[in-house]
Amino acid sequence: MKIFLSIFLLTITQILNGQLSTEDISFGDLRARSIGPATMSGRVSCLAGVSTAPEIIYVGAASGGIWKSISAGASFKPVFDDHIQSIGDIAIDQLHPDTIWAGTGESWVRNSVSVGDGIYVSKNGGLTWEHKGLPESEHIAKVLVHPKDSKKIFVAVQGRLWGDSDARGVYKSEDFGDTWKKVLYIDESTGAADITISQDNPDILFASMWTHRRSPDFFNSGGAGSGLFKSIDGGDNWTKIEKDLPEGILGRIAVEIAPSNSQIVYAAIECEKKEQKGLYKSVDGGANWSLVNTEFNMTVRPFYFSRLHIDPTNADIVFKGGLNAIVSNDGGEKFRTIESGVHSDIHDIWVNPQNNKHVLLGTDGGVYRSLDGAYLFEHFRNLPLSQFYQISVDNAVPYNVYGGLQDNGSWYAPSRTQYGSIRNSDWKLSFYGDGFYSFRHPENENLIYSESQGGNLSRHNKKNGQTKNIAPIPEGEKEKYRFNWNTPIHLSEHVPDRIYVGAQYLFKSDNMGDKWTRISPDLTTNNPDKQRQAKSGGLSIDNSTAENNTTIYIIEESPLDDQIIWVGTDDGLLHVSKDGGGRWKNVTENIPGLPEGLWVSSIDASRFDPLVAYLTVDGHRSGDQSVYVYKTTDQGATWTSISKGIDGFAHVIKEDLVNPQLLYVGTEYGLFISVDGGLGWKRFYNNLPKVPVHDLALPMHEDDLVVGTHGRGVYILDYLSPLRQLENDVVTSTLHFFENDKAIVKFSSMNQPFTGAGEFVGQNPTDVATISYYMKRRHTNGKMTLEVYDNEGGYITSLSAGKSKGINIVELPLRLKQPKAAPTRNRMALFGAALTPSLNEGRYNVLIKKGKEEYRTEVELLNDPTGEYSPEEIAIQKDISQRLYNLTNDLGYIYYTAEDIHTKLEKYQSEGTLSNDESIINLIKEVSEFKNSLVSLEGDFYVDEGEANIREDISNLALNISQYPGKPSDGQIKKTIELEKRMTRVNDRFVLFVSRLTEENKKLESAGIQPIILKTKDDYLSD
Repeated sequence: MKIFLSIFLLTITQILNGQLSTEDISFGDLRARSIGPATMSGRVSCLAGVSTAPEIIYVGAASGGIWKSISAGASFKPVFDDHIQSIGDIAIDQLHPDTIWAGTGESWVRNSVSVGDGIYVSKNGGLTWEHKGLPESEHIAKVLVHPKDSKKIFVAVQGRLWGDSDARGVYKSEDFGDTWKKVLYIDESTGAADITISQDNPDILFASMWTHRRSPDFFNSGGAGSGLFKSIDGGDNWTKIEKDLPEGILGRIAVEIAPSNSQIVYAAIECEKKEQKGLYKSVDGGANWSLVNTEFNMTVRPFYFSRLHIDPTNADIVFKGGLNAIVSNDGGEKFRTIESGVHSDIHDIWVNPQNNKHVLLGTDGGVYRSLDGAYLFEHFRNLPLSQFYQISVDNAVPYNVYGGLQDNGSWYAPSRTQYGSIRNSDWKLSFYGDGFYSFRHPENENLIYSESQGGNLSRHNKKNGQTKNIAPIPEGEKEKYRFNWNTPIHLSEHVPDRIYVGAQYLFKSDNMGDKWTRISPDLTTNNPDKQRQAKSGGLSIDNSTAENNTTIYIIEESPLDDQIIWVGTDDGLLHVSKDGGGRWKNVTENIPGLPEGLWVSSIDASRFDPLVAYLTVDGHRSGDQSVYVYKTTDQGATWTSISKGIDGFAHVIKEDLVNPQLLYVGTEYGLFISVDGGLGWKRFYNNLPKVPVHDLALPMHEDDLVVGTHGRGVYILDYLSPLRQLENDVVTSTLHFFENDKAIVKFSSMNQPFTGAGEFVGQNPTDVATISYYMKRRHTNGKMTLEVYDNEGGYITSLSAGKSKGINIVELPLRLKQPKAAPTRNRMALFGAALTPSLNEGRYNVLIKKGKEEYRTEVELLNDPTGEYSPEEIAIQKDISQRLYNLTNDLGYIYYTAEDIHTKLEKYQSEGTLSNDESIINLIKEVSEFKNSLVSLEGDFYVDEGEANIREDISNLALNISQYPGKPSDGQIKKTIELEKRMTRVNDRFVLFVSRLTEENKKLESAGIQPIILKTKDDYLSD
């Protein structure tokens, strides 16, 4: 009550004092950009295809949403970004293929699984979605659409993973999801793991029920509620099947009725006895069963691999996901392993019903396609579904992003490239395994620290490709270190070679991991009841270190004082040392309202005050999805909750590098930002899906926020400067200009051509100057314009002014707009007019007219500092480029004006007006010959380009000069002077034609005919 009262009084005080409030601000035009990666893709939970149009494919990601292809996978687009990104299953109503059902919450319930919020339907092929209920389901294993009645839907709700729930079971709707009836329920610990329906007699269904539970230190698959059930009345009543099936406790069961023969049913069963685990088959609709296969890939990790797929046209062809996918052509007696470089861990399989050689696999590494019956597979490298656990950045220019991904190793890539985009080939591998923390050495650009599951810490040298294991090693036979699945490592900002790593103890090395010193006692509860990893898994032991518990999970050395070290654990303890690890103080009890034993997920020590630190705690592994975010101002003696307005359990918090009131939190439901020190929060949704955000990083030398998502790769919010400048005077102003960063006029570079449609392309930041301002309300009445002038008052351009409430960002292109060139059928000449001259280095004045009010600011442009060209060389290149640009516009005006003269005079002549006037006839002929002499129009845009005229000569020269930012060659400069002389002669002839037209206009007026009025050059260029 005291905490609530103090927060309330603080909020009221701020309102009365007119202080900035997060609730009142708008993110406006701020946007995040995706940089991938997709080269290794990410975990795919389910697949679906349209039977009558198999080129239409839907991919459901573990935590990356739904992706649709209408080109059999050549390209994909996301269609579910506004909703929970964890997908359990997708079902297409094959009677109405634009109707798509999506059950959220992945069913392959590993320790890092994300949650869902029910079932959705789209009636327009994924364009829009409607939530149709089951909000407490959390994990949906399967969705079925009745094959003959689209109103009937069945859903297998697996339910909560980390706690009890009575929302589990099989649900049925007979009114298109408007209402739901639970038709099969066992108990609050047993969920529905699978369901299948007969295609020729939809009253027959089979469903499997599964008792299971995860806790932070243990996973249990199997229980008294598990079993296989059958319904013969459309799902209203169910009978448990026990005949011929394994006795005793059962675990997870996959079940499928063969689409082409409903008498044949397959079930992959987990049970107590190893020799009874495997594939069971019935040939009489489930009355009798036989065990037909017990091989490793049939029985391995049932909780993670429990999906059968039967060829739609052949009941003897059976697919099973697993560590490796397997396929049988003889009804399950024998299987062959699918190889050909397919990523391990296969979760779903789809077979084209029109061509069973066309097979898709959904794996931990994305989607693979076979066109030869599942022998050879190609990888879709256009699905950016990577699941980052941790990310970091270095101090390079441009900075690089590093991070570790679920089941896909550790990778790094530049935050931008010179050639316009970030491609799959820009991402480089630094370590294998499940990737977690990854940092570049602060000073040695070739050294990267990376870590995979269970404390497997390495130092990678990217110069020679060698990797050295540097994990601390216990001394003696009895000593054992407990490393978390996601073992924390931390690099010091004070000592370049210093690195920390945590087990149950904190270790420090001052020589890059070659020698370690233990600097703490056991900082966990050391509860032996939570150290059961070796027996985790239930009926199937799953000792992967995923349930390692009572471990250090987070380490933070203060950036202001290397003697201040924070350590948080996965069993709910928070310690701080103020003497570099000599003594430790447990401050956990000082945190108000925090239940015991929850997971300390992040700590961020302030860069502004050594007494200040921020904390997030995650309780979802204990069945608690509350939000726990705190701040201390006295090194942990007291804590204040700053969770108001945050949705989704919190993974990470970061304080801004410039403005201590600006905070960022990553949660299970996206990125949240506070501009008032945590008093309020708003979700940032501009181009960033509602995806789990597991880590955040702030480059030291850029106004960027790097967002590491667990499901959609890396996003970068490039332009934090407006957020960093927000204060009360800003948000209460009619219009307030932010201080704009200096814009760099980048040099262009070549890009890889002809990549096709199958490659993901990450976004570079836009090469523009930004004009940013805040408006307290949207502009609705009267004109609002934005004009840009050079420092001498010369007009440069007009831009569309942003009129929204909140942050407006207007982009000033750093190159001139496309010239209005004369036509040509010469391909290279067309390219020559495409890359226009860049603006000159210097200051530019910006004028916004808003009604009767005027607002002014400046933008400064700088030449690219990465070039090896002197200012004099750059100035010459820009001067020559500008002169050729001007010639292009001059010639365009002359050509189209001459054409205007020719066309209008010819029209008068064809109408009989002055048709016998010899001077007009001559003028028509001569002006036509003149304009045609300027351009080459007889070509085919390829090899038949005709003889070049002045149009082509100007553009071809401009093309060559534009590709090099330094001084043009002497020959290029001389050629420019020559072209200017030629244009002088062209212009002289043009002036004569205009003069002759003036005389002809007098004749037209005397005859009562409208004279021909020509556009001025300014009018021509402004159109």
